[in-house]
Order: sequence, then structure tokens, then C-alpha cells
Amino acid sequence: MMSEDTPRRPPRVSRRRILAAAGAAGAAGLTGCARVMGGEDRQVNIAGSSTVFPIAEAVASDYTQQNPTVNVAISKTGSGGGFSNFFCPGMTDLNNASRPIAEEEQAQCADNGVEPIEFVVGTDALTVVVNPEADWVDCVTVDELRQIWMADGAQQWSDVRDDWPDEPFDLFGAATVSGTFDYFKETVIGEEGTHRNDYSATEKDRTIVRGVQGSKYAMGYFGFAYYSENPNSIKALAIDNGDGCVEPSLQNAKEGRYQPLSRPLFTYVAKESLTDPAVRDFVRFYLEKAATDLVSEVGYVPITEDQLQENLDKLDAAIAEVDG
Repeated sequence: MMSEDTPRRPPRVSRRRILAAAGAAGAAGLTGCARVMGGEDRQVNIAGSSTVFPIAEAVASDYTQQNPTVNVAISKTGSGGGFSNFFCPGMTDLNNASRPIAEEEQAQCADNGVEPIEFVVGTDALTVVVNPEADWVDCVTVDELRQIWMADGAQQWSDVRDDWPDEPFDLFGAATVSGTFDYFKETVIGEEGTHRNDYSATEKDRTIVRGVQGSKYAMGYFGFAYYSENPNSIKALAIDNGDGCVEPSLQNAKEGRYQPLSRPLFTYVAKESLTDPAVRDFVRFYLEKAATDLVSEVGYVPITEDQLQENLDKLDAAIAEVDG
């Protein structure tokens, strides 16, 4: 199993997918590649969300221990970066996403002969964090978050509440290619608003962790898994959506109490890739693991048995179609 922030080499894809993606993939240097369908040279290629990455990484580790002849290569590119640069051009088999695929991404996939199949693989409690020394704040309202993160919004803590410090924000958040950015913008700022751009933007969530750890006046946001790795060195804020302060937790996300920042997590599979036995076997393994404690161990809520069955039914139907 190989995990990385950016793909180091083009994956093996079928000739049909190369031809379909020739225009979009040309800039990436994809020429002359062909997936090896048998033997020892078998690979599953995944890009996309850094939020979903811990699930995929844990699943891939378990899978490759049982299937040592299959290499699973995972890249953290952001949900949108994965869709537009790798999955829809036909370069990867799966794309992890922390929000649903957008219409323009679906169109790009269709133009390249890629048919995405959506599977839910968990639930996240998107978490807003501050430095542990920020003893003036333990809970924020959604409107206060909007004031902090909207363009031309609050510039310092005291702009939001008079009793907060007269100090400027030190903000760390998701990059614009991230599904977390898209979800946060839509849910907190609103579709008509604009996310501020004067903050440290990154697709590397642990960089956000380090930034918040290093500044008393910092604030950041990311998937719950990255908070659960660092509960003693950063502080998670409760969110008041109008019914009182609710802390981010797996239980609160599971019960639907942590609103509006609970969200489903996805992986998308290229239907064409299911012609490869290695890909279809890995996808089934991934979906089955998504219903186990493996997901909670990395910091998210596992899918239910009903969701698992829905996923497996969808997978079986797609396999039947490509075999048909």
C-alpha cells in the first residue's frame, strides 16, 4: 500500500479509458499506459479527499496485508482536485470525497467516458478548533463562525464579541480544491456569501493542526479524525445552531445532534474500473470495512447495516452491467 500527497506516476488504466481521456489527460503526460489485468502487477489508484483519506488508508493497509500482490496507491488531492485532475480524466479508479460530486464534475466525467458510482463510507463531525490557550471561547454560534470566515468579515476576536481579545485572527483552513472547503462555505457562510481568502489554506490537515498549535489566537477547521489525533494539543469548539452548544463527537454526529457540521463521507468508483478484478475486490472490501469499528477508530461514524446493503446492491448491479 502506498500513500502520498500527490501521485508520483500515472496509474494503469484501460486503453478505452485512455482514449476517452486523451484530451484532458494529455497535459498530465498520460500516454501509452495499459492496466495489467492479471499476474503480479495489479494496482488500485485512489485520489481525493484528505478528510476521507484516513479511512481509505486504514482499509488499504488491511487489504494489502491480505492481498500482497495488489498495490493500493492513495493520494490526498482534495475532493475537487481529485475529481477534476485525476478521476474524471480517467487516471484513477476511485475518488474519495467529503461532499457529493458537482454537476460540472459529472459533466467532465461524462465527456471522458467515466461513469462515477457513489458510495457512502462514513459520517464526519467537521470540527472547528482553537489553541488550548484560547480560554475565552468554548462554543460559537453558526452566525459567529460566518462573521469570522466570510469575506470582509471580522478581523479580530473582539469584532465578534466585545469580551474576546482585541487581537487579530490567525486562521487556518481548507484549500479551495477541498470538499471540506465547499461544505464549510455552503453550510456556514451560505451559497450567496464568499469565503475569506486571507487565511492559511492547505489540503494537508496536519498543517492546519500545527498552525493552530502554534498560535494563541488561531482558529481552524477540518474533519473530526484530525482532531481526534490531537485532543490535548488543540481545543475543539462546541457549535450552537440555535438549540444550545453541542460538542463535536462521533456520538453526536451519529445521533444527528451536531448540526450543521455533520456530513456524509463518500468514495466514488469509476464503473469502467470494475472490469478489473482487483478493483472490484478492493471496492467490496472497502464497503464492508466502512461498516466496522475501523471507521470509528480513525475518527468517523461507520455506515449502518442498511447503508452497507445499499452499497453492496449498487456495486453488484454495476458489476453485472460491466460483465454483461
